[in-house]
Amino acid sequence: MNERLQANHKIILGLKVRELRLEKNLSLTELGKQAGLSVSYLNEIEKGKKSPKEDKLEAIAEALGTNYEALISTELPAKLEPLRALLQSNFLNDLPLELFQIELNKIIEIIANAPAQVSAFISTLIDLSRNYAVQQDSFYFAALRSYLELHSNYFEELEQQVDQFATTFGLSTNSVLSAEELASLLEEKFHYVIVRDGLDTYPDLKVLRSVFIPKDKKLLLNSELSDMQRAFQFGKELGFNYLKLKERANTSSVRRPNSFQEVLNHSKAIYFSTALLLNRKRFIADVKDFFSKPIWEKQAFLNIMHQHKASPEMYYHRLTSLLPQFFNLKKLFFIRFIHNLHQDTFEIDRDLHLGDRNHANRNEMNEHYCRRWIAVHILQQLKQYQLQNGKDKILLVDAQRIEYHGTGDEYLCLTIARNAYPSPNKNVSVTIALLINKELREQIKFWNDPEIPRMEINKTCERCAITDCKERVAPPTVLEKKQKQQKLQQALAEIIQNGH
Repeated sequence: MNERLQANHKIILGLKVRELRLEKNLSLTELGKQAGLSVSYLNEIEKGKKSPKEDKLEAIAEALGTNYEALISTELPAKLEPLRALLQSNFLNDLPLELFQIELNKIIEIIANAPAQVSAFISTLIDLSRNYAVQQDSFYFAALRSYLELHSNYFEELEQQVDQFATTFGLSTNSVLSAEELASLLEEKFHYVIVRDGLDTYPDLKVLRSVFIPKDKKLLLNSELSDMQRAFQFGKELGFNYLKLKERANTSSVRRPNSFQEVLNHSKAIYFSTALLLNRKRFIADVKDFFSKPIWEKQAFLNIMHQHKASPEMYYHRLTSLLPQFFNLKKLFFIRFIHNLHQDTFEIDRDLHLGDRNHANRNEMNEHYCRRWIAVHILQQLKQYQLQNGKDKILLVDAQRIEYHGTGDEYLCLTIARNAYPSPNKNVSVTIALLINKELREQIKFWNDPEIPRMEINKTCERCAITDCKERVAPPTVLEKKQKQQKLQQALAEIIQNGH
């Protein structure tokens, strides 16, 4: 029997012993006397920590008025059936509990203390997940975001491992590493075979950047990748090898994860590659120089990215890692929008919130994101530019000060938009939004530049109470439904209070 099954059997046994004991109205002390066992030992059994030998189980079964076979079976009462389904699934085992410093036994203790209530709660969660089409992979990615947010997306251990890697292989930290340098390392030190046009004969795979074939250590690349994209893919592969991350997907990104560990390992490889390509010391110095400018300069912001030969996503990943740690800008969020040009729809496919989760985030209800926000507006500008000038690889950059309607929270937003090569018929924008507070005003000298436009925004049109919005593309249906419910509750309260 493997370790997971053994653990599940202990938990089920403990739940059954507790349930039978309560049905017979026995205390642990009374059961202990009848079975000839200590209270502490029985307590460990009920918490799923102990698996008694056959003679002790027979004594417990006799004291509970049942038999040995019934006690050791994996069957549970009907009201606890969702718990059995939960234990037989990989859910508890896939929870990254150790990352959040939570012991599995503590969760089992909660289940043991109120199994019927927890069972009902689990059934509710299952129903909600079915109604809203929440998949297991969505849970894995949500858990990863929470883990990154818990650590402010900064990992000193990985930073040190990147430094050790550079030292071990004699890489210069005073200049930007080229894709060819990293490719040579993969080939010579880790025995990779790199096929630079390896995906070109597979039309269905043109949206992927790379595919790794483990048995041959062969890396198939999309020939449409830019130098920086190739360098990033090579950096990730070096990360997988140097950090000894065995559990991984074979595609450039995790599309259908098999476990949380797989998702976490890809996140570590991404961090490794980004830190390797955007040297921490030089990057911090460049950002400090940019923040010291008295006015907002678009080109100066882009120049940092160009000097480090980074993509917008790499650039923003490094910003979210280093701004909280080295600039004391701890309240920020990152959003990436995808604009489907054929359907003219906008979707958030990546988000990270440090210090606050109350504002912009993914919305799975097919609502319309606020068109006033620069992250969406700049994509509309990019589409118009492409219609007029063709679809060359171009970048648009802009800044905006936004205030979330009804909250008083104001953010400085810096946004870059580009076409989503190699993905066809899509554009993408990345935005970092920094809360305007005392710390930001001390660090960023151009924060109050009058040339930076200001705008009051909301999350989606369906939830927005701004009445004079020219950019609105959908009526405030969710808000109206909520207001109707509030009026109904108010009318009911008045009737009850006045008695008529």
